[in-house]
Amino acid sequence: MYRPKTTIEQWRILQAVVDHGGYARAVAYLNKSQSSLNHAVAKLQTLLGIQLLEVRGRKAFLTEAGEVMLRRSRELTDSVQNLEELAGNIFQHWEPEITLVVDLAYDRTKLTPALKDFLPESRGSRLNILDSVLTGTEETILEHAADLVIAGNVPKGYLGEPIDEINFVAVTAPNHAITSLPNPIDPSALAKHLQIVIKDSGKLPKENSGWLKSENRWTVSHFDTAIQLLTQGIGFCWLPEHKVRHYINEDKLKLLNINGSSHKRLTTYLITPQPDNIGPGASMLKDIILAHRNLCL
Repeated sequence: MYRPKTTIEQWRILQAVVDHGGYARAVAYLNKSQSSLNHAVAKLQTLLGIQLLEVRGRKAFLTEAGEVMLRRSRELTDSVQNLEELAGNIFQHWEPEITLVVDLAYDRTKLTPALKDFLPESRGSRLNILDSVLTGTEETILEHAADLVIAGNVPKGYLGEPIDEINFVAVTAPNHAITSLPNPIDPSALAKHLQIVIKDSGKLPKENSGWLKSENRWTVSHFDTAIQLLTQGIGFCWLPEHKVRHYINEDKLKLLNINGSSHKRLTTYLITPQPDNIGPGASMLKDIILAHRNLCL
């Protein structure tokens, strides 16, 4: 088993001597005697077998080898500091990891400002942002598999704070045969064409959401895949308006006027699956997301 020859303290002393331009100023910064600093750096060089510093006049300068070693030592001391801070956070019950599950339909650009505000307050917690769809999102809540969930449906027995509204529209390529149907389009005529649907991420998916009357259906996992197919003239699909708006503006996709429903609206909620057991980090993230929701509605 490898045993380190050097100590973290020796590397911190070397960094202080370099950062403060010499031993004299490092003495005041570290509140140590100059002899102890001289001894620490000399011992470090002896243990490593290379010269790290050379003194010219009253100032200490890094050698070429010293520059390389100093740069790598900062990674080491930063890692130790992060590790010690993480231990303190765990002691204070601050979560080392937070999981946020977000329904695929939610506009991620509206989440970014909240995440930006959370970063400097996160205390090094790892944030897992996971995509989910339909039943998969509901399962995440019911199984308490996340700290926070942004979903389009609040399961029975849970509470959710509304944070946004998503408008779904039916679209196809401008040259698709559907566009030649009389307006408004009869749903029975629409059902004869290929429908692109988004795969339910649940373990036991339920095909009971959205318009699914077309027997001829292709299933994809992501909206971007659906859009790629649509722009090539393959099928039609219901998609969040924010995902297809610029394609419509550029005449790459066309809105469908369907008799009885040309669009549908979904309210999204921020849900805490275990409100009595939420950690301080997740609670802070929740408050920050809610503080930004007025920008969304």
